[in-house]
Amino acid sequence: MRACNFHLSALRHIRSLVSDSVAQQIACSIVGSRLDYCNSLLVNCSNRNLDKLQRVQDNLARVVCNSNRSTSAGPLLRRLHWLPVRQRINFKLAKLCYLVTSFPSFQQPGYLADLISPYSQSCLLRSSTQKFLSVPPHNLDSAARRISVAALRLWNSLPLNC
Repeated sequence: MRACNFHLSALRHIRSLVSDSVAQQIACSIVGSRLDYCNSLLVNCSNRNLDKLQRVQDNLARVVCNSNRSTSAGPLLRRLHWLPVRQRINFKLAKLCYLVTSFPSFQQPGYLADLISPYSQSCLLRSSTQKFLSVPPHNLDSAARRISVAALRLWNSLPLNC
């Protein structure tokens, strides 16, 4: 957080000297990469912590778009084609499941392939043709935060017609 705010402040100081595309490249490479670093570990994180990250991203969008602090960040994020923090986390988890299930031998760590297995049904149903994943049984809320549970739940909750 502190490093993101430092770089955000530095970008704010030089924003008038750079073009819009350069400002967006700087924002994505310096601050955006810090927001994305290991963000799949933040699944089911508290809203308080995610709101802090969202404020950083909102302020970054305001700086890149040369807007004042009272401007709503939602339209700015859409204009920049940036997903909000919560959706970025879900996107990374879904992408991880997609890569492991679709390209099992293509540079995927072996431990991920061991965690993710297709759901097999005991009888033939209409949903048999869908690519659902088998979620391991768990009892605790802390177990639901594990990537082996959270990513698979997210994958199974995705709409089928996209």
